[in-house]
Amino acid sequence: MTEDRPWGVFTVVDEGDDCKVKVIEVLPGKRLSYQSHARRSERWVIVHGEADVTLDGHEKRFFRGDVVEIGVGQKHRVANPGGTVLRMIEVQLGDYLGEDDIIRYQDDFGRV
Repeated sequence: MTEDRPWGVFTVVDEGDDCKVKVIEVLPGKRLSYQSHARRSERWVIVHGEADVTLDGHEKRFFRGDVVEIGVGQKHRVANPGGTVLRMIEVQLGDYLGEDDIIRYQDDFGRV
């Protein structure tokens, strides 16, 4: 399943009752909403490009091979500061993995 978003695209490559795996591609200069999840944690593995990641208000740059760990309820965002597509693998773990488990705090595309 592939879904287009205003910041890029994601593809679900595996899904079970308590785990979902996505490939996420973020276009140059775009970023996802600043958000949290009530019922899942996430792990991001950067596989191509650079990622500016904000975790609970603290920003850090990550590169190919880096892993970002996001706990349940932790506010987070990823942005692509580079000139090429940022590609990362996202692993979600939790008792509910629906797309509606998102609390948005800020969004460049009016989805708050």
